[in-house]
Amino acid sequence: MSSRKEFRTLVSLEDARKALEPFYRHTVESVPLGECYDRVLAEDVYSKVDVPGFDRASMDGYAVKAADTWGADEEAPKTLRLIGIVHAGDRPGIVIKEGTAADIATGAVMPAGANAVVMVENTDTQDSLVNVRKPVTPGENVMHTGADVMMGELVLREGTTLTSREVSVLAAVGLDKVAVYKKPVVAILSTGNELSPPGTHLEPGQIFDVNAYAIGAGVEESGGVPLYSGIIRDTPEAFMKGVLDAVMKADIVLTSGSTSAGASDMMFSTVGSVGRVLVHGIKIKPGKPTIIGEAEGKPFIGLPGYPSSALTIFNEVVAPLIRHNSGRKGRTIKEVPARMALRVTAEGGREVLQPVGLLRMPGGLAAYPIEKGSGAVTGLLDADGYVEIGEDVHVLEEGEQVKVRLFSDEVTFPDLLIIGSHCLGIDVVARMMAARGFTVRSVNVGSAGGLRALRKGIADVAGIHLLDEAGTYNESFVRDIPGVLLVKGYIREQGLIVAKGNPLNIKGVPDLAGKRFINRTKGSGTRTLLDLELARLAEKRHRTLKALADAMPGYDVEAKTHSAVASAILTGKADVGLGIKTVADQNGLGFIPLRDEEYDFAVQRSRMDKPAVKAFLDIIGSSGFKKSIEKLGYRPRP
Repeated sequence: MSSRKEFRTLVSLEDARKALEPFYRHTVESVPLGECYDRVLAEDVYSKVDVPGFDRASMDGYAVKAADTWGADEEAPKTLRLIGIVHAGDRPGIVIKEGTAADIATGAVMPAGANAVVMVENTDTQDSLVNVRKPVTPGENVMHTGADVMMGELVLREGTTLTSREVSVLAAVGLDKVAVYKKPVVAILSTGNELSPPGTHLEPGQIFDVNAYAIGAGVEESGGVPLYSGIIRDTPEAFMKGVLDAVMKADIVLTSGSTSAGASDMMFSTVGSVGRVLVHGIKIKPGKPTIIGEAEGKPFIGLPGYPSSALTIFNEVVAPLIRHNSGRKGRTIKEVPARMALRVTAEGGREVLQPVGLLRMPGGLAAYPIEKGSGAVTGLLDADGYVEIGEDVHVLEEGEQVKVRLFSDEVTFPDLLIIGSHCLGIDVVARMMAARGFTVRSVNVGSAGGLRALRKGIADVAGIHLLDEAGTYNESFVRDIPGVLLVKGYIREQGLIVAKGNPLNIKGVPDLAGKRFINRTKGSGTRTLLDLELARLAEKRHRTLKALADAMPGYDVEAKTHSAVASAILTGKADVGLGIKTVADQNGLGFIPLRDEEYDFAVQRSRMDKPAVKAFLDIIGSSGFKKSIEKLGYRPRP
């Protein structure tokens, strides 16, 4: 009998938020003035003193009776007798009488009898006399008692986030301790046998723990204190101990992973045994496998394991709770109108939060989907925000008006958007563009995806390496796209990547039968090259391409990058894959060359005068760029 714990009735995102409402609460604590920065005031602050607490000079100069200076000018100064000097912090024992003055420093207490200060630059002295060459009025250059803050005045309101400006006011009114809302301590537990801490050596099948640190950063951004509680292995005993320890130390408990309906996922039963489960599954993508519960009176949220899913649910459900409890004002997610640059389909039946990138178009903003899946760490990095697709909506048509909910308050548009095939040469371009003051965003979707982005006017540039049946790279694919120019790039060497020493003695494509293969995604130039090589072999052997592919275990297993192919071979998941020599060399793997390929750039003609595009074209033709790609093992085009 299956041990899987299937999801209960899925709830809406709004109902998931409501499940946490009983845990929205404040705790007040008093902290020293020196520790109150970035905290939130828990009460109004009224001054118990006047600021300043005395009449003081606001300029260096001479304390005088204003009437003694009237009529003074450059030609006929008024001469006064100096009777003393007053420094900041002194208690003056002198009295200014008619015809006298005192040297005074900025911030010093005004001596009795004085009602103005003549700035030093409007005077000159001779022995014990001062000549005043510009008159002053009563109160000029003097800050009177309470002029800044009066005793009893409200200086800061409850709910104010304390920055350097507010802290200066608190110090000015004499507070050494401040009542603030307590930052909730948020325990973060990562679950799964496959996880390893960053900085350690990865064994086969292991991945670094991404979520703990991504979520921890989100906790700090929201006003909480992250408590990193380590990695819990997939055993009931470890789950129970980890949750109980976290409940004792923290105000909120977060886990990631072990929430779905898999056989090894025991978090549901763990929470149920120490408290109660409030939500088990949300009608949303990404983020369906989410648990919300209560353990020992404290909120518990089990986030999904995939990074983008975990961060999405954190931002939508957990961050508002932390912000409220830390006293921070509820952040209103900024929305901007845009039109879909591409048609997007949704499965229906649950709400979808579709990550999108934004770009400026003549008619306003356009949103293009970021399709990397919830397991991709970089999915949210490439996106500016997301579009909410209702559970009853199946399609967003190209050109349809949508609202994009931004991940940050402002969108930073890249100067150059490159969409296309993955290549290390793009990193060189971005680095050299940055040196010229231009920003670059690169989205890896394969050569065919890059050309699609050009057709729709999304990308400025597409990196491509597509081979046609005639054996020519790129030209025929660009020729039929109106308004697109092909700019020659560089030569990469494609071949079969194998284990070091080539233990299976693979010499070429004819030897792939029976070998565990790792393929590239459909539409990539590398995949196109493989299929053409297989087609030629099939014709030579009087067989079908499908028959040859069926003889290659793993032909249907796709990797998105050359590095992923190398990783599969390094970890023993595959015997062989197709990729570029540079990646094989970087990973210490064997390489059997098949042919040179041309990695080129397709560019929107209409954007050739754009400063960033001009800089890009100049860079890829420069000697500095050619030297840099030679270090990668590429060859510049003649």
